[in-house]
Amino acid sequence: MQFGIFSVSDVSRDPTTGRTPSEGERIDAVVEMAAHADQAGLDVFAVGEHHNPPFFDSSPTTLLSFIAARTQRIILSTSVTLVTTNDPVKIAEDYAMLQHLAKGRMDLMLGRGNTVPVYPWFGKDIRKGVHLALENYNLLHRLWREDVVDWNGDFRTPLQGFTSIPRPLDDVPPFVWHGSIRTPEIAEQAAYYGNGFFANNILAPNGNFKPLVDFYRKRYEHYGHGRAQDAIVGLGGHSYIAKRSQDAYTAYRPYFENNPHGIRIPLEDWTQATPTSVGSPQEVIDKTLTFHDLFGDYQRQLWVVDGYGLPQAEVLKQIDLLAEEVVPVLRKEFDSRRAAGVPDAPTHASLVQAKYGDGPVRHPRPNPNRGDNTTGASPYQDTDAETTAIHPTP
Repeated sequence: MQFGIFSVSDVSRDPTTGRTPSEGERIDAVVEMAAHADQAGLDVFAVGEHHNPPFFDSSPTTLLSFIAARTQRIILSTSVTLVTTNDPVKIAEDYAMLQHLAKGRMDLMLGRGNTVPVYPWFGKDIRKGVHLALENYNLLHRLWREDVVDWNGDFRTPLQGFTSIPRPLDDVPPFVWHGSIRTPEIAEQAAYYGNGFFANNILAPNGNFKPLVDFYRKRYEHYGHGRAQDAIVGLGGHSYIAKRSQDAYTAYRPYFENNPHGIRIPLEDWTQATPTSVGSPQEVIDKTLTFHDLFGDYQRQLWVVDGYGLPQAEVLKQIDLLAEEVVPVLRKEFDSRRAAGVPDAPTHASLVQAKYGDGPVRHPRPNPNRGDNTTGASPYQDTDAETTAIHPTP
């Protein structure tokens, strides 16, 4: 079980001081958050992608590459990478580069995002958003697994004899989570490829996402990847912790009431009705265990701890409370509840082991003087037996 934090990269006014930080201050703060989470022993740090105010992270790979250089063990991810408005060729190249720089300590979550105007900004039609997401990932999946790709689709120019560079680290693509809160087609695609499925699990009633998770699990088994309970599931959440429950509600209330989502019901009612966790460490532990009661065994739990203008000192304190008082208990509880044979979340090391066993690992070496990227032969020095099949099964 992996536990960590994620940021949506918002730049919000602190309601207690009236001050709004600059974009630069928030960028520095998120880097510090990630480094602090690494030192505290959390497993994952993820950050979202946005292209409009009041957010700052338009380039997750740039940010995560910088964070990779300042951390040692934490897995870096996204929440989400926009698979609809980014060219899948650029996603393949950028995230393979990040994978190399992070020495495998990364994966990514793909999704459509929640900002409607982003589609025309990048020349896309929102009415075709689901089709874009499905087709773009189908291409991305091949770009990471085939040295030479021929492609014809509806949303980009054709590819002829194209090689995406660099090839993934150890010729093992980054693990992909498909993030969705409402779309069965995305859950179906995640199941078809045997990828992970992430339900954000915030801003909705308790159990709201269970039907979609159940559907994904059923289809995962249908496609022969394992039992339904073996499917790779991640959940989001929102937490605020203090030593005493009443102190948590008192301190967090002005920030919650500063939310940009139009939520105008009392904080106590909101935490009762939704997955938002506010209170003492034990209350957050108990709330998180209700996720297990609803969804069964799952592999990744992430919390937002920096939203709504919360000051940086408090954010770092939240990370410490999670790492020291909440996560150790949850690790034991989740381990004790886990059914036999349910897998852990994939990591680069486990994926390398699954592909190669104890055999040699591929490290592609390009042939010289091949600049056109249009011939059908392999651009690498591997033998035919060592290269990836042109049309591998999912």
